[in-house]
Amino acid sequence: MAEKLRVDATCVIALDEITWRYDTAGGPGGQHANRTRSRVEASFDIAASPSLTDGQRSRLLARLGPVVRAASGEERSQTRNRQVALDRLRHRLADGLHQERPRKASKPTKAGREQRLSGKRHRADIKRSRARPDADS
Repeated sequence: MAEKLRVDATCVIALDEITWRYDTAGGPGGQHANRTRSRVEASFDIAASPSLTDGQRSRLLARLGPVVRAASGEERSQTRNRQVALDRLRHRLADGLHQERPRKASKPTKAGREQRLSGKRHRADIKRSRARPDADS
């Protein structure tokens, strides 16, 4: 099977690295749900994958553990459940690989500082006007 799963721009996994397990779907549905093996579980061994770089592997191991799994049993068709499970697996791996950009510290603009100080002066004037008049006056 030469098909590949594109996780993100930097990570592509061969589909033959994914292990599939099939089972009967739970819940209501009568004989179809009880007899057909339409529930699908896809699992991917992060630790043993040759498709991942060392950086990707260490990041995924830290966030997801050695094996990541995704299952689907909502659809009647095994083929459709297989596609849904594959999409869920892709999303899990993409979330595990995602890196937040570091926050760059910024400082307030000159106008922002002046506006804040102006507001503070205004508030101080309001409070000063509430005070009792001096006894000297």
